[in-house]
Amino acid sequence: MKKIESFFSVLFIPVDFIMVLLAGLSAYYLRFSEWSASIRPVIFNLPFPQYFRSVLLIAVLWTVIFIFAGLYQIKGARQLAQELRKIFLACSTGLALIAILIFFQRELFDSRFIVLAGWIFAVIYISLARIIIRYIQRRLFIFGIGIHKVILVGNSKTTDNLMAEFSSNKKAGFEVVKRIRDFSLETAQELTEFIKDKEVDEVIQSDPNLSKIETLRLYDFANDNHLTFKYVADLLEVKVLRTEVAEIIGIPVVEVKRTTLEGWGRILKRGFDIIVSLSLLIILSPILLITILAIKLDSRGPIFFSRRDDGQPVTRVGEGGVPFKYFKFRSMIPNSDSMRYNELADRNTRADGPMVKIKDDPRLTRVGRTIRRWSIDELPELILVLIGRMSLVGPRPHLPEEVAKYENYHRKTLTIKPGITGLAQVSGRSDLLFEEEAKLDIYYIENWSMLLDISILLRTPFAVLKHRENE
Repeated sequence: MKKIESFFSVLFIPVDFIMVLLAGLSAYYLRFSEWSASIRPVIFNLPFPQYFRSVLLIAVLWTVIFIFAGLYQIKGARQLAQELRKIFLACSTGLALIAILIFFQRELFDSRFIVLAGWIFAVIYISLARIIIRYIQRRLFIFGIGIHKVILVGNSKTTDNLMAEFSSNKKAGFEVVKRIRDFSLETAQELTEFIKDKEVDEVIQSDPNLSKIETLRLYDFANDNHLTFKYVADLLEVKVLRTEVAEIIGIPVVEVKRTTLEGWGRILKRGFDIIVSLSLLIILSPILLITILAIKLDSRGPIFFSRRDDGQPVTRVGEGGVPFKYFKFRSMIPNSDSMRYNELADRNTRADGPMVKIKDDPRLTRVGRTIRRWSIDELPELILVLIGRMSLVGPRPHLPEEVAKYENYHRKTLTIKPGITGLAQVSGRSDLLFEEEAKLDIYYIENWSMLLDISILLRTPFAVLKHRENE
């Protein structure tokens, strides 16, 4: 999902709201114009302030109808005829709603002309607004803005047709950055090196002659590298959880969904993160200040753990495998981070996977032991949530050296932003085996919902209070 697509989908909401208001105002002034009054005299009283309040209510209700009609789904510039049809049906549903309101509240409008004219104006205005915005969106494709960069895989006529369409029609919104004929092990290695230096969004498998082994290998490759995987319908003979079918030049192309967290769900989650993280930072500010003071008085060294022993910034691996700078309250004596890989390696309680967890850690300061026990050391992560590097709920952010030891299927946990808490944390925290943690994180990614996020957040305080074996 491109950010520009999210922007246009969000933009449609205020635009449609304004268009409905303009439609209502146009119908009102048309009815009370001299031309209309000369044809049919106005024999009712409809004060403008009262009318405007009613139109505001109708605009809100119509916007809700448009949401349920799917007019704000986050996609590329879809087929215009399909979108105009949805607009007509949604406005007609809105007209039916007004008819019901008039039935129960007679004084809402006394003019059937205003109602019908408002409906016609709404269809026209909203359609024109969509046409203009979609035109702008397609024009931006010509300049490379919002373009989906794809790798085409196949040696068939269908692949040739897609290649020709994407190359000749810039307004389609796709740019082929590479075409490969097959997906052998050698090709996979070549493609791995290619995507390190090139921006790639999608992989489209379009060859019916590609073997099942190659197809599955290509699917795993796209999944491991966080690329959207699409295929020409009926070519993939494996079971996938969620798919979406689109049509390109008359060819049905199926997209495999890596997570339910996309579109409006992603926007809702981000808005929720901003509001809650900012609120928690304000509410917990006394605890943050006391912790800062306690760390400073307890031991020499910085307040935050943000530098490795060699002076390099501390990083964690975020969404899409991209590292980001990370920090939290310092809970250990300075310059002792690397000891876990050397002097303390035999105390590692997480030998089942790539992570390192030291039991009865001698590096902890007095204050550090307390803030670790109650997870206070992680409260600065709320700042990382606020600025968009992390989320409130998601897989835990792991170190680059830990991610480097992942099996291929473990990389599925990098599909979304890491979180302060997550399904694994409320299901056992550090007592879980790494494989169990990874399975829970993957389940969360594939089955995300806002209700699941809220449930995990509500369970988090109880998970913090619960005693753990691996303290």
